[in-house]
Amino acid sequence: MYEDKTLVCKDCGKEFVFTAGEQEFYAEKGFVNEPQRCKECRIARKNAAKAPRENHEATCAECGKSCVVPFKPTDGRPVYCSDCFAKRNSQ
Repeated sequence: MYEDKTLVCKDCGKEFVFTAGEQEFYAEKGFVNEPQRCKECRIARKNAAKAPRENHEATCAECGKSCVVPFKPTDGRPVYCSDCFAKRNSQ
């Protein structure tokens, strides 16, 4: 019923294939528009909207090593390096 179509990406101008399987998926989901961007440009556009992750220096409450964590440490709450955190979770 569906046949592969060659489309042109509106961002980079490269040709990409809109496969029969993808067309069937779009139809099942009720999508009426064909994709306008190639897979690489869709991924780049999606990632551009995400805020970069902010890392913070901390000292492990268990072993005292310096470590980097993806959250701002709060006073009075222990922070563990990845090794000590894994040990605590395995117990």
